Amino acid sequence: MKQEAARIPIESIRQLKKRLGEDAAVCGKVFGPWTLGYHTFGIETWLISTITDPDMVKRSIDKMKEITISFAKAQLDAGADCMMIADHATRDLCSPDAYREFLKELHAEFAETIPCLSILHICGDTSDRIDMIAETGLACFHWDTKLGDAKRARELAGERLSLMGGINNTEALRLGTVKDIEQQCQTALDGGTDIVAPECAVPLDAPLRNLKAIGDYIKRIR
Repeated sequence: MKQEAARIPIESIRQLKKRLGEDAAVCGKVFGPWTLGYHTFGIETWLISTITDPDMVKRSIDKMKEITISFAKAQLDAGADCMMIADHATRDLCSPDAYREFLKELHAEFAETIPCLSILHICGDTSDRIDMIAETGLACFHWDTKLGDAKRARELAGERLSLMGGINNTEALRLGTVKDIEQQCQTALDGGTDIVAPECAVPLDAPLRNLKAIGDYIKRIR
């Protein structure tokens, strides 16, 4: 079962790249060690250990990062053009000090060791750490609208970091109209977002017309 969990996305990437060629970028996805720590140790144990046994957390991160890097490289070998790194270090689970101590250097290492343009995703409000993310060397940050609007995201990130996102998953993508999507696309662009996209994983019940509206609007105004 565990082998299938890795084999299926790799094979999916291979088929997508074969079908799409150079007409569209295929983005892989991996989870970072912070997220893997939640699943391996349990969220409560993992977070308490950052205080009671930080050395254990660092040793664990050092081992689990190899899973992230190896899986990313396997997806690149299958044809992925870029890599989404999801590490769920939102402020309600990871303080700015914890991000600095446990994750900043790690994310900088990913920028160097994963041989493609990498996009970091962190759910939730990241206004208190986006400046640190900008110093990691990662190509892009996929931001959640809980941070604020696109203009605020750009002000906090500075000009060193590309930004991806801007479309609210619930109010716009799931429940909104095409006009709502178009308005959020323009707001994201006006605020300095480089890649307009849903703020997180696409809700399974999001209307297809709303997803298509993002690409259609960008093509129309560009």
